[in-house]
Parts: sequence; C-alpha cells; structure tokens
Amino acid sequence: MTIIKKIQKITLRTVLGVVAFVALFLLAAFLLSVWTVKKEPGTPTDVAIYILTNGDHTDIVVPVKNQVMDWSKKMPYQNTVGHDTTAKYLAVGWGDKGFYLNTPTWSQLKFSTAFKAAFALSTSAIHATYYQSMPENNDCKKIMISNDQYKRLITFVNDSFKRDVTGNVINIKTNANYGTSDAFYEANRKYNMFYTCNTWANNALKACGQTACVWTPFDRGIFYHYR
Repeated sequence: MTIIKKIQKITLRTVLGVVAFVALFLLAAFLLSVWTVKKEPGTPTDVAIYILTNGDHTDIVVPVKNQVMDWSKKMPYQNTVGHDTTAKYLAVGWGDKGFYLNTPTWSQLKFSTAFKAAFALSTSAIHATYYQSMPENNDCKKIMISNDQYKRLITFVNDSFKRDVTGNVINIKTNANYGTSDAFYEANRKYNMFYTCNTWANNALKACGQTACVWTPFDRGIFYHYR
C-alpha cells in the first residue's frame, strides 16, 4: 500500500505540475500578447506589406518585386509546381518542418510531430507562397512601411534561411506542397512552444518597426492589434 500511495502522490504532483505550467503559459501568452510594442512614428508609407492568417499560422506578405527587392530571384517561380511568373505577392512563413511537410490538416497531426515541435526536437522550414492578389479582410491586414523599414524586414527574413556553401537558400524537394504556387526552404532556428511560427511573424513586425506584441505564440495575439 505504501508503494501505491507513493505512486499516486507522484502522479498527482506530476498532473498538477503540468496543469500549473499550462495555465502559466496561457496567462503569459495572453498578457504579453495584449501588451503592445508601438510602431515607429512619422515614417514614410513606401511599401505595402500584409499579415495573413489561416486561423492558426501567420504569414508576412511582401511584394514579389519592387525597387528594393526581387524575391523571385531568391525563391524562383520554378520551385513551385505551377511555375506562374505573374504573381504579385509572396507570403512567407516560418515553422516546424514536420508540421509543414507531414501535417496537411490538424486531423492528421501525429503525437510524435507535436512533441518534437513543442520541445525543439525537429528542424524548421520557410514556406513561401505566391499570390495574384491580396484582398483585405479580418484575416489579411495591410501595413504601410518605409523603404528603410522594408530593408530591415528583408534582413530579418534573409537571416531566417539556412543556406548552402554557395550562399543560396535551400529548396526542399517534396510532394507535400499545399497547391501549385508554393515551395519550402530549409530554415534556421528550431520551433518550440516559446518560439512558434507566430512568434517569428511577430518578431518580423518588430524588426521593421510595426505594431506588435511583446511576445505571442498565437496568431490571435498579432491580429488583436490590427482588427
């Protein structure tokens, strides 16, 4: 009986510890999400970028080409299935490679994938999707930034790529594309519960001096400030 009681106590403490950790995590996520990092004031409105969510994951959307940057040279249209060279916008997101390539829908999420992602046991990837248009709605918000701010955003995104020995980004050859206009690339850093795809997007907004959260693991934190 003594052994059984000890096991019960250990089990209870473990469960209570997990519950307490989750509660603290969610409380911190809420408080730091609504705590605003204010945008830089008085800057020109040279470039339109967008934040785009699918309900869980935030992408940063940029013009494919302008006088500052031509993303099609870094991530060629030829890396997509459709090879459509007329797209005007490029949505860029960072995330766990296992999620991107092995979990097309939440119903197909495996425990092993989620566990590895939560505890930084997997690698990461950049998902790049070309679009013809970018209509504004509750899930897509336009943000006007200056050319200098855009250059800082470019630096942030560029630093997120893993590169080969020649300095080029590394295209991931896969059949797990979401459509005919997207491609995947190897990325730096590891996904974990404290640095998620939305944390990356929030940091991208900080990098170019825009309204953001102090910290957020969720897309709702970002869009709270723009809806």
